[in-house]
Amino acid sequence: MKTVQRVNDVNGAFRFKVELDGLLVGGFSEVTGIKSETEVMEYAEGGLNTHVHLFPKQTKYPRIVLKRGMTQSSELWDWYDGVAAGQVKRKSGSIILHNHAGKEICRWNFFDAYPVKWNGPDLNASTGSVAIESIEIVHTGLKTIFSK
Repeated sequence: MKTVQRVNDVNGAFRFKVELDGLLVGGFSEVTGIKSETEVMEYAEGGLNTHVHLFPKQTKYPRIVLKRGMTQSSELWDWYDGVAAGQVKRKSGSIILHNHAGKEICRWNFFDAYPVKWNGPDLNASTGSVAIESIEIVHTGLKTIFSK
């Protein structure tokens, strides 16, 4: 029997991939910061007591934070280290969400990104936790694309 994905089906937030400049970057355990907010300017018009006018101003995009278990790949560190040395290499990328069957259902493209913070793992011999690294990137915008 064939399973049919309906438009209103809810999808898990645990099947995703991250691409940078079109190349799949290792598996990440967490991605945060997929947000956009447009600031508004309030204008109280004299004689109009029912509401305040709201005018759009600037749209802001917070930092995207990518977290993953430490690997032997130095790709993220090298990208950040270049920025710290004054050699900013901007990359565009995508965060891709998949459904339970592995089919792409949505992607968030971000543009002109570069890392501004890298965190190494917290090391503690008395715990059995996974060594996690994270990188925070700034970007110039998001575009959401839903797959058909």
